[in-house]
Amino acid sequence: MGGPPTEVVTTLDDREGWGEAFSAFHARFADRFTRRESREQVAKSLRGLLAPVERKNSWQVAEAVGDAT
Repeated sequence: MGGPPTEVVTTLDDREGWGEAFSAFHARFADRFTRRESREQVAKSLRGLLAPVERKNSWQVAEAVGDAT
């Protein structure tokens, strides 16, 4: 069995190229959200769900993406 990963990722953008890949993924369905604010919130929520946080409850997901509330 392998041990813990040697690289610690603190945010999703720490991985080279991940930001571009995520943007391309989000662009595939972003037009389903008419309002810009909704599109941005969906992207932030997805980033939070994919973030390396221990638990995935609403406040920890929001904290992972930098939302104050």
